[in-house]
Amino acid sequence: MTSTSESTRWLCGALLALTMCPGVAQAEKADRNKPMNIEADALRYDDLRQVSLFTGNVVITKGSMVIRGVRVEVRQDPDGSQFGTATASPGRLAYFRQKREGVDETIEGEAETIEYNGRSDSVKFSKRAVLRRYKGATLLDETSGNVINYDNTNDVFTVNGGVANASSGNPTGRIRAVLTPKPGLASAPVVTPAPATLRPSERLTEDKK
Repeated sequence: MTSTSESTRWLCGALLALTMCPGVAQAEKADRNKPMNIEADALRYDDLRQVSLFTGNVVITKGSMVIRGVRVEVRQDPDGSQFGTATASPGRLAYFRQKREGVDETIEGEAETIEYNGRSDSVKFSKRAVLRRYKGATLLDETSGNVINYDNTNDVFTVNGGVANASSGNPTGRIRAVLTPKPGLASAPVVTPAPATLRPSERLTEDKK
């Protein structure tokens, strides 16, 4: 049976391959410069703050990017960068989707709150956060935690657990991830359901919710 330390090294290596290899998590670059289109039931615009508040079945599209929530606040800074904060109705989750550059893969995420930062080209998922990677319609990887930061520019995402992520199936609120081996890794050791340290303040286990 594979030891805990061997499992830790393999799993951390898999995460590094997932997040650091060129193009692995690279979002559609053209999306950043596309116009933001929004549909909603109602709009309240604050000219002084340059903030638009959309409510009721809000759907945002920006190139291949899609954001959905019950309430979305959108603002634009003097440089033209766009920012959006989507929140879900009680008991539900806001939704995010974006195509990856040059491949038939899509990044999809859900959380109670989703914050899009057009200046840094990043997305933050807060509370009951889940991030998935699909190839076509096939799920490749899935990670869940309390807070997930997805950095489109640097092809990296980070995940934090915590009590706020606790549920009946995960009372400690620990991070959970399922990673699909890449071609050529068939000989890699099988990871047993043992805790593995991603970094001192974070925990990772391969169990699927």
